[in-house]
Amino acid sequence: MNGILPLWKPSGYSSHDCVVKLRRLLGIKKIGHTGTLDPSVTGVLPIAIGEATKVVQFIQNENKSYEGTVTIGISTTTEDADGEIVEQKSITKPFRRGDIVKVFHRLTGEIIQVPPMYSAVKVNGKRLYEYAREGKTVERPKRKVKIFELELLDDLDTFEGDPVHINFRVKCSKGTYIRTLAVMIGDMLGYPAHMSKLVRIESAGITAKNSLTFEEIEQLVARRKIEEAIIPIEQVLNRLPKYEIHDKLATRVKNGAVIQAPEFLLSSNGPIAITNHEKMIALYQLHPNKNGFIKPIRVLNLDNEMKDR
Repeated sequence: MNGILPLWKPSGYSSHDCVVKLRRLLGIKKIGHTGTLDPSVTGVLPIAIGEATKVVQFIQNENKSYEGTVTIGISTTTEDADGEIVEQKSITKPFRRGDIVKVFHRLTGEIIQVPPMYSAVKVNGKRLYEYAREGKTVERPKRKVKIFELELLDDLDTFEGDPVHINFRVKCSKGTYIRTLAVMIGDMLGYPAHMSKLVRIESAGITAKNSLTFEEIEQLVARRKIEEAIIPIEQVLNRLPKYEIHDKLATRVKNGAVIQAPEFLLSSNGPIAITNHEKMIALYQLHPNKNGFIKPIRVLNLDNEMKDR
């Protein structure tokens, strides 16, 4: 099997836990996840199997969508419901819908985020959550991320309570911390806040509709039909520019050759999917030194071998 298994991750499992369980269920060692989801977060977690494990980083670059809840009036150490309360502030008057929508508009587009201390980002060779567990706070690198859509899901005209809960849907780029986005929403409304619920509803074009629970995967394995659930690599990476080549050139590509680029690829600034008979056999990129040529990043061998260039 080579491709993507669309898992619906349950609450209580880390992404690594899911990989361990699937290795046991499928009897396959070559399995990896395509992006960390916190244990309390549920939703779409594409699982790379076989040759697909070597293109995980490119699948991780695809956009993602979430539905969540931001709780206004309480902040936590982890920026989500799992942390200890840091600050509480009573909400004395309702929020108007228009004020919340304005905040959402301000946060749409390219924004700057500072990763939370409880995150896997490395600073000086050490993960931030390791510093946090030691009670230390260190300077964190700012990052640019893109919010493509930020939508208010509630149809209320006013939001009241103490605390106030606001439901939202967001489509964003790789590297976006939704916990931090929730905190930013609270800051712009003048209150401490945290993310109290989160579900990933889409990743790399895979949605809840075509994702499978562990129970469903177990049933497919028992019926020996699990291969029917595997999504081809080229389908998950269908956003990439594609170059369909003939068999003779495919032989050279499988050997990792540098090849001449067709004109339509000369303006590409990222990976290029090389396909043969509509199957992806490699990822290439523009050659840095040879104008008009492309070089391999990954060469796939569907006999379960791969050469990294």
